[in-house]
Amino acid sequence: MPNDVIVRDSNGAQLNDGDSVTLIKDLKVKGTSETIKRGTLVKAIRLNGNPGEIECNTKQVKGLVLKTEFVKKA
Repeated sequence: MPNDVIVRDSNGAQLNDGDSVTLIKDLKVKGTSETIKRGTLVKAIRLNGNPGEIECNTKQVKGLVLKTEFVKKA
């Protein structure tokens, strides 16, 4: 991943690999009947080179891609 990509959360805080984030909105997961609730803590995120997205795993869904506009740094 290029180092010049800066990923920011909904509040503008910079996110790094391994950070923990909290959801700020209930999100339906495409392709499943799951909804991940607001306030859910997501640990050990991975940056994927896209400044608007992060990759993570939750208890309900593995291999999830979240838009950074729906998370804040924990």
